Amino acid sequence: MRRAVFIMFVAMSLIPAGDSAGKVLTQQLGVAPLFVAWSRFAVGAVIVLPFVPRGAWRLLRDWRIWVRAATLAAGISAIQTALRTEQIATVFAAFFIGPLMSYVLAAVFLRETVTRLRSALILVGFLGVLIVVRPGMGASAGLLWAVLAGVCYGVFLTMSRWLGHLGSPLSLTFTQLVIAAILLLPLGLANAPPATATVAGLASLSALCSMLGNLLLLFAYAHAPATRLAPLVYFQLIAAVGLGWLVFGDLPDIWTWTGLVVILGAGIASTRLR
Repeated sequence: MRRAVFIMFVAMSLIPAGDSAGKVLTQQLGVAPLFVAWSRFAVGAVIVLPFVPRGAWRLLRDWRIWVRAATLAAGISAIQTALRTEQIATVFAAFFIGPLMSYVLAAVFLRETVTRLRSALILVGFLGVLIVVRPGMGASAGLLWAVLAGVCYGVFLTMSRWLGHLGSPLSLTFTQLVIAAILLLPLGLANAPPATATVAGLASLSALCSMLGNLLLLFAYAHAPATRLAPLVYFQLIAAVGLGWLVFGDLPDIWTWTGLVVILGAGIASTRLR
């Protein structure tokens, strides 16, 4: 169990680290968010390719797999657009509307069991997102992109539950990477920056951190009960705050801190329920 917990902490640190590298590309080097999103999928697909089971290729004939990957491609493109102008901790807080969205969609479309207490905690978490975004009080376009990314991710999570029986986690991971890379290829090439070692290195780092984080997440869940590890997913918010301070010198304002605390509290309490 301790080993799985350690792996989860590493995984939840790698995912915002990948987005931090993407933020450096878009904010400081002027690279288009669409190119960063495309390169993440393309590099990830190349990394996973040698380990893909043969049966994964047949999944590409299923239109539902394409819709699932397209939703993820839209979400990653949106979050990269948000990171260009917003603090990484703020973006991650707004992005956490995704699990809340997934809860509602799974209840409506997949007929998953809901309880009053868990539903109440979901509403509290949504309140935390509203505190961060503050709609109607000068919410920036960047935060709206982050919310859009979270909505797309919520749909992606629900579709992942719906289609999880079609293949292994590695097979599904490969399909989402290769399809998203294909869909974003024209936009990625149209917004390609000048080829430099810095751009190539940061793009590869962004893709590698994201890929390793998600693979370690699967590995951790294979070695410990999901109910024990689920609360650690919210460590992403803490890692995002730390990386924002270390890399960019950013610290959230009082409203964002308040929203982060609300989201963390509601999320951890919800995942502890049986």
